Amino acid sequence: MTTFPGSPRTVRGGFVVMDADGRAAVRTIPFQYNPETLTRTLTPRGADAGTGDRLEALRLVGPPVETIKLEVVLDATDRLEKPDRNPDTVAEGIGADLAELETMISPATADLVAAEALARRGTLEVLPLPSPLLLLVLGADRTLPVRITDFTVTEEAFDTRLHPILARVGLGVRVLSFDDLPMGSKGAELFLTAARRRERLAGRRGADVSGLGLSRLP
Repeated sequence: MTTFPGSPRTVRGGFVVMDADGRAAVRTIPFQYNPETLTRTLTPRGADAGTGDRLEALRLVGPPVETIKLEVVLDATDRLEKPDRNPDTVAEGIGADLAELETMISPATADLVAAEALARRGTLEVLPLPSPLLLLVLGADRTLPVRITDFTVTEEAFDTRLHPILARVGLGVRVLSFDDLPMGSKGAELFLTAARRRERLAGRRGADVSGLGLSRLP
């Protein structure tokens, strides 16, 4: 996947895994190649029209539910061409790359073992331990708190020891809003920043109806 040598350098997107409080980055997972396509679905959240109140048809009860689907390509070809510089890839293929993505949806084994030890002692955990805050970074202007809802791996090529060296990872994520996160938290702050930017962009066009073939409002 090469590009024209005179083309500008493209910023890479990826994920940032932060601690549960959103105060510090635990690790970053940049995309090897930015997704070629990205599908966003926004589902409006309207008030219940079954109440009989005609005003409910125009009432929005919260921000839309936004879901994103994208595909991440992992390819060891370039690294395998320089085996001396990439011994881990020679030994394990893209196993580490897949593991980085898969651990985003898996609780830490230490937490699982600790929870099991508490259960054996008769101590009940009412709530699971908080998961890290996950951010999807699509450039400086789009950094969104998300939760992964779908994760599909298609391994397409293997080395002689059956380690995968080419794979496509299909991801479905749900953008978390201030309805999902505590107000004042890092995740809620990032959601509000993205929402305000969208409002600024939408406000640039103004209210001129002449471009629609109208001389005045209907």
